[in-house]
Amino acid sequence: MKIAPHARLAVLPIALAAAFPLGFLAASPAQGQTAATPSVVAPQLKEMVVSATRSAQPIGDVVADVTVIDRETIERAGPVGLADILARVPGIQITRNGGTGANTSVFVRGGESRHTPVFIDGVRVESQATAGGASWSNIPLSLIDRIEVLRGPSSAVYGSDAVAGVIQIFTRRGEGSFSPSVSVGYGSYNTSRVELAASGSAGAFDYALGLSQGQSDGFNARTIAAQNPDADGYKSLGANAKLGLQLNPDHRIEANVLQSHTDSQYDGGPTRDYRRIADLQTLGLQWEAKWSDRYSTKLAVTQGTDSGEEGLNGSTPQISYDKSTISTLLFQNEYRLGAHLLSAALESRRDVFRLVGSAAIPGGASVLNKDRSLDGVSLGYGWTGGAHTVQLNARHDRDSEFGGKTTGSAAYAFAFTPQWKASVSAGTSFRVPTLYQRFSVYGTSTLKPESGRSVEAALKYSQGASQYGVTVYRNRLTNLLSFVTGNGPCINGGPPIVLSNRGCYANTAQAQYTGLTLTAAETLGNVRVQGSLDLQNPKNRITNRTLQRRSRQYGTLGAEMPLGGWQLATDLVMASHAFDSDASNVVLPGYSVVNFNATTALSPDWKLTAKLDNLTDKVYQTANTYASARRTLYVGVTWAPR
Repeated sequence: MKIAPHARLAVLPIALAAAFPLGFLAASPAQGQTAATPSVVAPQLKEMVVSATRSAQPIGDVVADVTVIDRETIERAGPVGLADILARVPGIQITRNGGTGANTSVFVRGGESRHTPVFIDGVRVESQATAGGASWSNIPLSLIDRIEVLRGPSSAVYGSDAVAGVIQIFTRRGEGSFSPSVSVGYGSYNTSRVELAASGSAGAFDYALGLSQGQSDGFNARTIAAQNPDADGYKSLGANAKLGLQLNPDHRIEANVLQSHTDSQYDGGPTRDYRRIADLQTLGLQWEAKWSDRYSTKLAVTQGTDSGEEGLNGSTPQISYDKSTISTLLFQNEYRLGAHLLSAALESRRDVFRLVGSAAIPGGASVLNKDRSLDGVSLGYGWTGGAHTVQLNARHDRDSEFGGKTTGSAAYAFAFTPQWKASVSAGTSFRVPTLYQRFSVYGTSTLKPESGRSVEAALKYSQGASQYGVTVYRNRLTNLLSFVTGNGPCINGGPPIVLSNRGCYANTAQAQYTGLTLTAAETLGNVRVQGSLDLQNPKNRITNRTLQRRSRQYGTLGAEMPLGGWQLATDLVMASHAFDSDASNVVLPGYSVVNFNATTALSPDWKLTAKLDNLTDKVYQTANTYASARRTLYVGVTWAPR
């Protein structure tokens, strides 16, 4: 008998609720841990995170909702994208227009993909093309050492864009003796991957280098006859380097660079095969200084560049070209006084956007060059005393196009027993429109920034291996940007221009993201069971319709265990139905996907990993007319001499 997707999904809260009493049976207490989900590590008490306030803090002192993903989890993931790892994190749902190299959206707590800024080693990466946001498909997962996911608005710390959350990505830092590693793998769709890495230190100097290459024939990404039925594959190449110099115990200089190149195919008609060549580059240089036991500073100069070229497969010249460059100067100050932490930061950001192609400028011009600046000053205060934790932040930003914007946040947590902690928080946020949304042929120069107000409350239990949590939130946005189809007018700095049946961007909506997130992790014998469930209602408050491609219920459930020299893991990803667009009634059916992973040590220096995704060969879509991968097998071997 077949069970409907929504019925299968309903089993998860029952399982979580049934498991909850087990949390009281563990013996050793631990505070501040976040519940883990499949493929997500459960952070330990002494682990430090920086995403919540931009200052290093023990995770037990952080009020914000943070999840940490470690290197071991990333290594087991195989040849997938960053978004596939994030899909196992509570509060995150992803959609993709085809395979791994295709256009990808990441929704944190139901927010738009552009509402979550991404940093790689402190470098902000974002595309100013179309609606903006990070190019998720072009961030090389194989070069990443650690990921921090912050859920909840954080404009009071990061400025524009941090409406739904923040994702911080870190590459490896060298330490100890010279440590090389080589990984190779092969799998379904003629998918292959090769990774080389080396790290270490010599005296005051440390280094970490990485190189990765991958490719896949892919599968037919479109499910309609009007599109080319060929396979849509990709090729990728990535490299990174992180170099550090410890001048003395109190001063450190660090430089980092990352480069990623992706060539992916997609269909553009019955016989036409298009391609997008995307390049991502990050450059960072920072100086960390500790002037006394109380006072420390950080000075960072960074630049993130995201560029892409669209064209017919094998043809020149290209159809269009876009390049976004974000340059940032950050001066951060921290003053510690006992249990009190005071912080102040000055940040200057400049965005430069270049677009070549028919979408550039109304009136027939083919080149668009625009730039803007955003300067901000922020203040923070944190205090932990006994059972109480307080975090306050305020920031004022001045945009060269929109003027001043002030945001703030306040959070309080109370540990009423060593195992139980309750917290509440509130904050404001904003995001300025992209330069494409304002000045391209589809733009409207009079657009206003999106603005949000949020509140949330959480209750967490942690004792030994038992971790449980419940978080409830509401985030309201005004001036939500959307693309309006049909006739204009679109105002591009001059008289209204009517674009017949082409549409434009406009501040048309007011959104509300409300939800409840349940998390649980428990060890039963030698089996680690983990899960999360999200019940959400992201909607357009004007039309009262659910926002596009977001399920009202989704969750994960998984287990890990050792068996006969192997480490086995399985997880189940579930989502209820969603609407492909908030302006239509096209329904994307709910789905459940089972994945399996097995790892074993062949010798002290060799490790074998086998990964079977979509075990039941489920046919499902996260975007209408776009297929998802069927059952796939990937086997990899890693050599890392000790």
